[in-house]
Amino acid sequence: MSLVVVADARRGIREAVRQAMERARWQEAVPPGRPVLVKPNLGWDFALPGSVTSAAVVEAVIEVLQDGGAAVKVVEADQVLESVEKAFVRSGMAGVCRRRGVEWVNLSLQEVVEVEIPGAFALPRLSIPKILREGTLVTVPVLKTHDKTVITGALKNQWGLLPRSRHRHHLVVNEAIADINRAAPPAFGVMDATLCMEGNGPKTGRPRRMDLVLASADPVALDAVGARIMGFDPAAIKHLERAQAAGLGTRDAAAITVEGTLPRAAPFRPARHNFVSRIELALRHAPFAPLVFDTPLFSFMLWGAKGWYHAWRLLRGRAWLRAAKGE
Repeated sequence: MSLVVVADARRGIREAVRQAMERARWQEAVPPGRPVLVKPNLGWDFALPGSVTSAAVVEAVIEVLQDGGAAVKVVEADQVLESVEKAFVRSGMAGVCRRRGVEWVNLSLQEVVEVEIPGAFALPRLSIPKILREGTLVTVPVLKTHDKTVITGALKNQWGLLPRSRHRHHLVVNEAIADINRAAPPAFGVMDATLCMEGNGPKTGRPRRMDLVLASADPVALDAVGARIMGFDPAAIKHLERAQAAGLGTRDAAAITVEGTLPRAAPFRPARHNFVSRIELALRHAPFAPLVFDTPLFSFMLWGAKGWYHAWRLLRGRAWLRAAKGE
């Protein structure tokens, strides 16, 4: 049986994180004597609350790990559309690292190693940062809807471990998620479900406050419980099926013990593709796709996509922040 702990964060995030991690027996999952690599979701450098992992949750995770004697590093990588260095500062993670005396590692700047994945679904060979082979990975995602994978959580968070060109795998994203998690499996996961996202995630949805923290040594079970909280059927989420088939954990309710109370809440609004995502997928299916994605034209597309997100933030960002604050 896989154990998933659900803790109420309304009385404080630090206590909820500590309770969830200790009851989920993090010390049994994280071996002593190795660096612990804490991987938040910093997938947007606008860093709106609910779109990236809460700095308060990450700091609480680091505190628990350090109290247990772990040497911690915070890790994340760039993507073609976002600057992780900007996200690191704007999200508040830079302050967390400074206060806790923790090293920040931009994985995009690290030496990589080639990893073979026998029986891979889509990516039989992967280039991953060497540091991932030298430390223990603790994934700290934020619970969100996603236009390509229904939800993004403990498994999808490792998508950010792939090279910056990972956008090339969008048409096989469910399979690629399972493959990267086989190459760099998280030993433990803490899910930030304090302020979540519904609707057109992973960036342009709407904030949804749940005030929960989840923890588990089984990332598939963690995502399955997160999906249930959101009102989605884990059996209908393809990357969970692929991950279970790869032996990464279980999504089956009968094989998961949930400690804590699952909230009775209205289902999350599912994600639809926003303008940028619709254009990208249409072009990827087009017969002339290489002329777009393998030429300088791609840089022009990135400029246009970033401009669209800037416009979205200007038009919707204030409303997002008011909703996040419950105003």
